Formats: sequence, C-alpha cells, structure tokens
Amino acid sequence: MLIQHPYLFFLGDVQDQLAAKTALGIVDWRPDWCLGQMRLPGAKADARLPEMKPGEAAQAGARTMIVGVVNAGGVLPPHWIASIVEAMEAGLDIASGLHIRLGEVPEIAEAARRLGRTLHDVRHTSERFATGKGVKRSGMRLLTVGTDCSVGKKYTALALEKGMRARGFDADFRATGQTGVFISGRGVAIDAVVADFISGAVEWISPEADARHWDLIEGQGSLYHPSFAGVSLGLLHGAQPDAFVVCHEPTRTRMRGVPAALPTIGDVIHLTLACGRLTNPAIRCAGIAINTENLDETAARAEIERAATTHGLPATDPMRFGVGPIVDLLAATYGHTLG
Repeated sequence: MLIQHPYLFFLGDVQDQLAAKTALGIVDWRPDWCLGQMRLPGAKADARLPEMKPGEAAQAGARTMIVGVVNAGGVLPPHWIASIVEAMEAGLDIASGLHIRLGEVPEIAEAARRLGRTLHDVRHTSERFATGKGVKRSGMRLLTVGTDCSVGKKYTALALEKGMRARGFDADFRATGQTGVFISGRGVAIDAVVADFISGAVEWISPEADARHWDLIEGQGSLYHPSFAGVSLGLLHGAQPDAFVVCHEPTRTRMRGVPAALPTIGDVIHLTLACGRLTNPAIRCAGIAINTENLDETAARAEIERAATTHGLPATDPMRFGVGPIVDLLAATYGHTLG
C-alpha cells in the first residue's frame, strides 16, 4: 500500500482531540508529510495545521486526503461524504482507517471510478492469516498494554523504538492500528482481523528474528475494557512478549466510552502476567508509562514517582521526560541483546 504524501487531514466535526488521534499521531511522528487540515462546522479537534479546502491543498502539493479520525464502530457519517467527493474532484486520493471500506459507500466508489482516484482502506488487508500457534520464536518482544484505550500505547512504543536505538538496541516498532500503519508504512490493524486469527496476525507482524532483535509491538485497548478486551487478549497471546510496559492516564476515573471504572496499574500488571504466561512463561513488566498531558510538571513528577515507588518499577512520561528509565531496566535485564 503506497500512500502518496503530502497529506490533507479531514477531521469532520469530531468533538475532542482523542477522536482525531489518527491525524494527531501522524502529525507528531511524520510532520514533514503533513500539509493542512479540513474541518466541518462544529469541529472541536485541531491538528494545529493550516485550514485548507481540498482545492487549496491540491494547489499546495497535497496528494492524499486522510480521514484522520476514529469513532465507535468505525463508521463514516453520511454528512462527511460530500467532503470526500470534493477532495477527489480536486485531485486527491483518499485514505481511511475506519472500519467501513471507502468503496462500500456508493457515492465515493462512483467518484473514484469516474475521476481515477485511489481509495486506501488502511484498516483492511488482503493478507490471509493462520491461527496463532503460541510456539516460542527467536527474537525479543515488548508489548505496550493499557489501563484503558487511548492512553499512549502507540506513542510509548514509538518512543521506545527511538530511545532503544539511541542506546544501541536493534529495535523496530510494529504497528497494530491504523495510525501506526500510516506512521510506519507497515503493519496490520488488529481490530479488523477475524477473532480466530488475531494472535496469528500478531505472530505474522512479529516473526522470528535475530536473538538480539527487539520488536516493539503497539498495544490496543485494555484487558479490562468491556468493548475491546477480546482484541487485547489476542494481541497479548500473539505478541508473546518478553516484556511489557503499562500505559496509564491518571486523571481518568472511568474507561473511555463505557461506565466501567478504570482499573489500577497493579490490576493490569497482575492480569497481563496471568494471561501472558500462556504463550511466554518468562513475561515480565518492564515499566510504567504515565500520560501526564493533563497535569502540570509538579503534579506529573509526583504521579510518576508515586507509580514507581508503589510498583517498584521504572516510571516516566515518554513524551515529556523520555524513556530512559525503562531502557535502563531493559539494558540491565537483557544486556546480551544489545547490538
């Protein structure tokens, strides 16, 4: 799948920043590919890019408009269709990470055929996966897990890739969601895989490797989330991680999108160890990533110190303070895997 950039991001009329996390993730990790954004009246998300209509973006050099949002069920609201057709008429291809295939929308499919535009459905793949086998494979793996969805699992894995490489590790980010695929150029959106094949798809994403190589596998959902725990469990079994990092947003009290109470970091460590031992008896927790975006620096440092002391593990905010403490533990524990 070759998606031409620069990108124009379509944010529709979504009501918060988390709903635009696909666009925001690409902007954070691939800023040189990002040209502008298009929003509908009432939109509250902002990717901090110039506002552009499709024609303006095309004139400025944009090649693809990315539907840069996520929503429950991955649906495409009918009132967004006209904007997508407008972008194709301006000369742009369309890329989406929603569950619905762009070509399943008659107006979009007809416009793409008429105008010769390419539709990219990043969440969908033509690859056929085997069921997971749970057989130990060579190489080392780290999985990010969460107390909730949208707490920083992708950003933590990307930050670890950068930090570990700087310390001499042979490490690669492995994407399991649509934003990660946009960022890395490879991977599989695990939540679009038929349930029986989730663990097998993760084994395919992270195959046998050199004994010193680390795959840093992007987590999805939470083992405690009523909506997404099935995906999270299949991902854990297929990743077969040697180490995992728990990601947490400390200002939340309820899980996103449901009335369920947020589990504690300790709850997640305990359940991840219990379930993860099915495919890797040696699994261990390597640290805690605290998303302190909603805290000032004093409160952020206090929260991180509290987590580290409570659980006896390195803790940090990967985006605010770096991943050094976690990489230190990995180097001390798995020093033989340094390149």
